[in-house]
Amino acid sequence: MGNLLEGKKILVMGVANRRSIAWGCASVMQEQGAQLIYTYQNERLKKSLLKLVGDEERLVECDVSSDESIQAAFSIVKERFGTIDGIVHAIAFAPKQELEGNILNSTRAGFAQALDVSSYSFLAVAKFAVEKELLNENASLATLTYMGSTRAIPSYNTMGIAKAALEAEMRYMARDLGAQGIRVNAISAGAVKTLAVTGIKDHSKLLDMSQNRAVDCVSVTTSQIGGMCAFLMSDLSTGVVGDVLYVDKGVHLI
Repeated sequence: MGNLLEGKKILVMGVANRRSIAWGCASVMQEQGAQLIYTYQNERLKKSLLKLVGDEERLVECDVSSDESIQAAFSIVKERFGTIDGIVHAIAFAPKQELEGNILNSTRAGFAQALDVSSYSFLAVAKFAVEKELLNENASLATLTYMGSTRAIPSYNTMGIAKAALEAEMRYMARDLGAQGIRVNAISAGAVKTLAVTGIKDHSKLLDMSQNRAVDCVSVTTSQIGGMCAFLMSDLSTGVVGDVLYVDKGVHLI
């Protein structure tokens, strides 16, 4: 175990299962000495998360599509753990039909839901964390994105637009929260076989293409992405503000 994050309390939002990128981030941060707190959306997800974490006290219900749920969750976090040093936002969703075929198939309702859950939720989380005075000085906020924000990736469609909004939002948040000593960044993770990715049509082709374009033809791992997350949560990253940091083994270069 390292000590990069010793004494730090980090809130992790979005762990779905052992294969999720959020769990890769959590695992590395725990190895580096962080005390972790987790949010879950509903009782079904709580059961799977509890199997991973093994400590119900560190689990807090939070549906990021509801301001009231976020506020209630942060009140519980503060009551149980006091103030915290960072938040990892690893939450995204779009209806399956929004990812298929032509972008013109996008619907108003599906588009709005994708942007609400995948983009606005990060802003809402930051807003209520500040209002609840939940964040310590030099706190760090990080979200997860993907290069579909800047390139037209097959079968990504509306989610690519949501990720583009998320990255723009991150920069504005970094500007405005920086004055309060809070830094905000995004990690652009490479394609990894997660539950989210398997929901994309022809995901196996996407994974193969990504692997072939990696500089060493080996796909990035959730642990490698977690290493960047641990760095961003640590005091070593205090000069890194408003950036999209790629952890994809160079796939975005080609």
